[in-house]
Amino acid sequence: MTGNARAAGALFLLSTASYLIGSGLLTSILNRPEFPVLADSDRMQAMAGLFLEFVNAAAVIGIAIFLYPVLKKHRESIAIGYLSSRIVEAALLLASMIGPLALLGLGEEGIAGGDSSLRTIGSLAIEGKEMAFQLAMLVLGLGSLLMCFSFYRTKRIPRSLSLLGIIGYVALLASSCLTMAGADPGMLLFIPGGLFELALPIWLIVKGADGSGRTPG
Repeated sequence: MTGNARAAGALFLLSTASYLIGSGLLTSILNRPEFPVLADSDRMQAMAGLFLEFVNAAAVIGIAIFLYPVLKKHRESIAIGYLSSRIVEAALLLASMIGPLALLGLGEEGIAGGDSSLRTIGSLAIEGKEMAFQLAMLVLGLGSLLMCFSFYRTKRIPRSLSLLGIIGYVALLASSCLTMAGADPGMLLFIPGGLFELALPIWLIVKGADGSGRTPG
């Protein structure tokens, strides 16, 4: 189990790094006023961003696969629920890439034909990407609450860390719901979950998830 937990921890870090870098590269392109009319260098940057987002989606599934036997020892239904949620999350993340990828595939034709209809399609692609991402975050939040609940009950990680995860994913759910309702919650609600997704993989890599690092409570 320790090996599985450590592998999951490494994939957590890979997922976080690949998404942050990939999303940063891609967002800087998608938010430009001239999008989808882009230079070749911009297209290379956007493709690099999409590739890193693909790496993130693959890592998400890997995390669930490695944590499945760990969570199964507590309750199989929770392990199945977490695995299923992360597969759905990965599918939504991949779906969010379709619009930008299709627009980038227009090549020189897209650059030459930067009329209002193409820009409208570009705007719809960005909105579709954002909607798919928010749905992915909803699924992530719900599934990860199961994981944190299991860790809290079994004390495979410190309960304080499990509670941070519960707070973080509830905040993530709130952020996604507010965003989909048209509000702008800002970045504040991402902080608890972000801290958890940095602390958890470090703990898993160093201590594993066999309960050897239990804290009282």
